[in-house]
Amino acid sequence: MNVSLLKTIKKPSDLRALTLEQLGDLAEEIRSFLIDNVARTGGHLGPNLGVIELTLGIHRVFDSPTDSIVFDTGHQSYVHKLVTGRQNFETLRQQGGLSGYPDRGESEHDVVESSHASSSLSWIDGISRANKLMNHNDRYAVALVGDGALTGGMAWEAVNNIAADKDRKAVIVVNDNGRSYAPTIGGLANQLSGLRQQLDKFRTHPAYENAMDKLKVKLKGSGPIGDFTYKSLHATKKGIKDWWAPQGLFEDLGLKYIGPIDGHNQRAVEEALQQAKQYAGPVLVHALTEKGHGYAPARADEADQFHAVGVIDPVTGLPVSKPSAQSWTSVFGEEIAAVANEREDIVAITGAMLQPVGLKQMSQEHPDRVIDVGIAEQHAMTTAAGLAFGGLHPVVCVYATFLNRAFDQLLMDVALHKAGVTIVLDRAGVTGPDGASHHGMWDMALTQIVPNLHLAAPRDADRLREELREALDIDDAPSVVRFSKGSVGEPVEAVDRLPDGVDVLARLGDRSAPDVLIVSVGAMSELSLDVAQRLNSQGVSVTVVDPRWVLPMPKSVISLAARHRIVVCIEDGVRAGGVGSRLRTEMRAAGVDTALNEVGLPTEFLAHGTRGEVLERVGLTAKQVARDTLAQVLGTKVPFARPLPGQDLPTGQIPKL
Repeated sequence: MNVSLLKTIKKPSDLRALTLEQLGDLAEEIRSFLIDNVARTGGHLGPNLGVIELTLGIHRVFDSPTDSIVFDTGHQSYVHKLVTGRQNFETLRQQGGLSGYPDRGESEHDVVESSHASSSLSWIDGISRANKLMNHNDRYAVALVGDGALTGGMAWEAVNNIAADKDRKAVIVVNDNGRSYAPTIGGLANQLSGLRQQLDKFRTHPAYENAMDKLKVKLKGSGPIGDFTYKSLHATKKGIKDWWAPQGLFEDLGLKYIGPIDGHNQRAVEEALQQAKQYAGPVLVHALTEKGHGYAPARADEADQFHAVGVIDPVTGLPVSKPSAQSWTSVFGEEIAAVANEREDIVAITGAMLQPVGLKQMSQEHPDRVIDVGIAEQHAMTTAAGLAFGGLHPVVCVYATFLNRAFDQLLMDVALHKAGVTIVLDRAGVTGPDGASHHGMWDMALTQIVPNLHLAAPRDADRLREELREALDIDDAPSVVRFSKGSVGEPVEAVDRLPDGVDVLARLGDRSAPDVLIVSVGAMSELSLDVAQRLNSQGVSVTVVDPRWVLPMPKSVISLAARHRIVVCIEDGVRAGGVGSRLRTEMRAAGVDTALNEVGLPTEFLAHGTRGEVLERVGLTAKQVARDTLAQVLGTKVPFARPLPGQDLPTGQIPKL
């Protein structure tokens, strides 16, 4: 009977008792564990299969939590969870279960919770500075960065600062799996790998650094000839070093470089990390890895090596079930490709998310008009402004949560310059399993304050196609089209379209004295119609409208608000500063004093769970909204619906309709 090594690991220090042979067995056990468990729940499989040996090495060489270990991006932290005592993966990314990212609430070993990429080096810059200022000279700050994160400009801003201070214990471990920049591979690299490790040992030894510093001072202090000699020797050394072991930009910035090493060779990994620790200054360790390492179906997946998977067959890697309905993303992907066939000015931009945001078809048909800028949303937005200035109509495609990063560029580069740029936000609203950092719940509040911005929230596939084309016709201001994650529901047809484009979805009850106007935003149409039916069954008359474009707010919505006793705005963004808040402002500016209830998400970081579970947790269900609205109509809960004209409605009395 095989004994599980993994079950004996309760904390990182337990790893130090294992031999290299046992570590190899443990790595294979973890690989099998991840494949079996993530296949049942879904999650980020490929990235974690690629960092097993690196994670084991980091935890054997460094001492968490005394040493701070930061994962960038956080989706490659599953192995870290396993060796820090979290081995129940049965409810991974499910409500009440393990988060798919580091989570301070789960463990003292988790430092950074955000799953937004390229921030880890800024974190360890700050942590290592704090350690130095607090005289915690025995503590290291370690970042495991890669999987595309080094394409983000924020990472390089941090490197610039980390490298400038030679006395801080900051270690950057680059997981180079071919997704950030081209790896150094080939026969020569393999032959030199052993010699390179010996060279790195020598270069990172304190005696070497002391000798080099003394030689530098002596030569530069001996006049022009000495200074010339130093510069000549330094240039020669750098040229030989770059031929032998390419340092790239890192050593140009002054950062000690070790590698490249085989990131799946446990001995090589630990030797490199020990050298970095011995150096006791800022060091970068460059490890070459394979995303999906050891799992044939992942390696055979050319798109992204099983970066993220749903529930799959662990043997074949195939999905257990295919979605029965089309996804919002695929609807967008088809439509943008069709528009690109019709219009030569359409150019799409994405940030290392070409397939997840639906640009695969367009990239195949028009490869020269799809630009992947890497994990650099700020750069993407300003590039779009430049493209618009050049006569094109750029479409910036990102997850809604990542618009947060490009807000300054949206405001000052796009909107200020009246650039005709369309921003398409995938995974808007509550997304579910990825948790607080991935909910696309901030975008509508953020964009409310951008002058002249147009914001569309389609309720179904037909409206997505329609509103996308309308957005692409706006050439003097930014336009935003947002849609949800997952499958598109059945078409929600309007009973009427008003002259300014507002869709009336339902008119229920006595129309001579309508009680409730429900303003349904985007994907909340099904819930809004359910609320309307529940209210009507209690004798309350209801009108349901979909503005389609919530910015600028259509005038007909304001007019309808004036003719109802109460307005209920239902959105899947934060209430604070959201669409309901904007509607209130517009109503008051127009002299409309109808009571308004904003129904949306609280200003909180919402834990992971399914979309339905999260919405129920915050009270955003048809049952709860209908109950609250009925109480407001009865006058037992604020905001109170105003009485009917000429009627003094006693509190708690249903009006006679």
